[in-house]
Amino acid sequence: MGNRGMEDLIPLVNRLQDAFSSIGQSCNLDLPQIAVVGGQSAGKSSVLENFVGRDFLPRGSGIVTRRPLVLQLINANAEWAEFLHCKGKKFTDFEEVRQEIEAETDRVTGANKGISPVPINLRVYSPNVLNLTLIDLPGITKVPVGDQPADIEHQIRDMIMQFICRESCLILAVTPANTDLANSDALKLAKDVDPQGQRTIGVITKLDLMDEGTDARDVLENKLLPLRRGYIGVVNRSQKDIDGKKDIKAALAAERKFFLTHPAYRHIADSMGTPHLQKVLNQQLTNHIRDTLPAFRSKLQSQLLSLDREAEEYRHYRPDDPSRKTKALLQMVQQFSVDFEKRIEGSGDQVDTVELSGGAKINRIFHERFPFELVKMECDEKEMRREISYAIKNIHGIRTGLFTPDMAFEAIVKKQVVKIKEPCIKCIDLVVQELINTVRQCSNKLDSFPHLREETERIVTSHIRDRESQAKEQVLLLIDVQLAYINTNHEDFIGFAKYVQIFVIRKGWLTINNISIMKGGAKEYWFVLTAESLSWFKDDEEKEKKYMLPLDNLKVRDVEKSFMSSKHMFAIFNTEQRNVFKDNRFLELACDTLEEVESWRASLLRAGVYPERAVESESSGPAENFSMDPQLERKVETIRNLVDSYMAIVNKCIRDLMPKTIMHLMINNVKDFINAELLAQLYSAGDQNALMDESQEQVQRREEVLRTHHALKEALAIIGDISTTTISTPLPPPVDNSWLHAGVNVVESLDLKKYTIPTKMPNSGRLTTD
Repeated sequence: MGNRGMEDLIPLVNRLQDAFSSIGQSCNLDLPQIAVVGGQSAGKSSVLENFVGRDFLPRGSGIVTRRPLVLQLINANAEWAEFLHCKGKKFTDFEEVRQEIEAETDRVTGANKGISPVPINLRVYSPNVLNLTLIDLPGITKVPVGDQPADIEHQIRDMIMQFICRESCLILAVTPANTDLANSDALKLAKDVDPQGQRTIGVITKLDLMDEGTDARDVLENKLLPLRRGYIGVVNRSQKDIDGKKDIKAALAAERKFFLTHPAYRHIADSMGTPHLQKVLNQQLTNHIRDTLPAFRSKLQSQLLSLDREAEEYRHYRPDDPSRKTKALLQMVQQFSVDFEKRIEGSGDQVDTVELSGGAKINRIFHERFPFELVKMECDEKEMRREISYAIKNIHGIRTGLFTPDMAFEAIVKKQVVKIKEPCIKCIDLVVQELINTVRQCSNKLDSFPHLREETERIVTSHIRDRESQAKEQVLLLIDVQLAYINTNHEDFIGFAKYVQIFVIRKGWLTINNISIMKGGAKEYWFVLTAESLSWFKDDEEKEKKYMLPLDNLKVRDVEKSFMSSKHMFAIFNTEQRNVFKDNRFLELACDTLEEVESWRASLLRAGVYPERAVESESSGPAENFSMDPQLERKVETIRNLVDSYMAIVNKCIRDLMPKTIMHLMINNVKDFINAELLAQLYSAGDQNALMDESQEQVQRREEVLRTHHALKEALAIIGDISTTTISTPLPPPVDNSWLHAGVNVVESLDLKKYTIPTKMPNSGRLTTD
């Protein structure tokens, strides 16, 4: 056999495979194993049955193997089989083994020839086997059968690749001798994942079914399409033998006789056949385990280290100890408090790079979302001006007022202040929602104790809701305070007197067109429009004023665009036929674009300078909504801008006070509550023992960690006792792998039905016929 000093390695890997399968493969270890790959009807199942000496695999047409079968062969004095999913149940009748494989396959895949990557683990004990672990994979197919999906070929290929792409997996590539070896699906898949051929062992089946006058001698001597680990030929039972229940022992004897008597194979008969294949696989798997042992041990050690701390905690864990429950409760509440404060105040621990949360999100609500809501609250400009106009008219009543009334200003301001309530309440709602989300995130660490988590979330959330109502009352009080007194003496308020002097409706460049050529012709000036006058300056520094035109009795008229000019024009004139500017009855102004003209006309309208002919409104509103009184329009403009000035003060004040109020009444209060009162509230909530009852998931997790930790320690102990210095057969030297290219072309050009396989390499001799 070779490597007798390491013969315990394969049973060790089997035990690890079972242990890690039973705990859900949590250790994610790539255990050394042999994957059996081949096309449909290549003879994979027959090779495995010959190893065992029993008929136990499903038979039939199409895809018979539809789930990976992990077959663990163990040398023992008695003969029986057992499944991992039926642990403890011994099968001595191998016909029952076949039925159980079929039933377990159908349980997962159904009866429609579908496939599944979930393996079936079968262990066979027998005095007739050598220690070996193989994985029988579904046969490579090209055409869907029955209800199989159209991509069945890709599904099978992907499943096979999941196993053979691992460096720890040896590949047993099974190919029938009566097909073109260069087109072998098994060898091609193996070459894809193992281009150097270090993990691939070739098996040639159906040697007895080759056409008369042909043989596979050159392939078996590793001369044609060579593999680093070589090829081994086997002769399986024919379908007639299987149907006739031919004994496998008799079949193995017939196989031995075939190789001893065949003229092409008698000289290599000792290195052919199922018994030799089993020995080679046992030796090569053992050697492969030895080669991968250092990396395997390192992975076991890293897994063990990662579980050490957790396993140590669980090892001395007594779930029903009252002192443990009390200590755990104190630790959990303290950790919850620390986590909550870190999420609110910010911390470098476990920084979330995906989204804002906790304090960062609340900060964004304070300084981005809330100001945005205030700006969004601004009403429609036309509606605002209409309201101001109505307020002025209603205050004057039957009389025509000479001055802009203060009461109109106060009425409009109060109406605007009341509108602030909605964004303020929304701001508190957003902060409350984020606080509750933060509590839930912090309570994730309490998952092991579901009752404690539920009670903690309930108590803290209830407290947040209580503080929410107090915060809303305080914020509404702030709004009421603003409504109680309109402070027009505020230092930032422009006031009625200052407004007339400083408020500017519009500034910009305009060209005066009607200046005579004797006086220099058309010239561009910097214009400034206020609620009382239109002035123009030499330039935009506004140091040298050229003229100031009062807006009383002025109107705007259209001027047709001059043929010689590219500019668009409008004119201002006095309704009492007086000169507007020096000797001119009207002032003709020009802009570069029509949009600028319309914009200036709109600005003049705000200042009470109306078009010469009032355009009837196309809107459905009543005619009385549109005043043609320039004096009223100037009053509306004045109050409109004074309201803007005062509301800017109110908004500034509210933007400053809202974060402070919420921080004081809610966030800081909740932090203090968690630090000082949460533990007492939990104690008073009910039975502390019930609070600290573990979740079922935590119990399973503890048991799984302890099982895994024990299995890893045991595996390392067993590996540590095995000598890795035993003599093994070295891996053969690299071979020419050009067969995928040149070799394929050569073989394809040969008709194997007419010629024997050449006795020399294809490029070194003649082809001979029988």
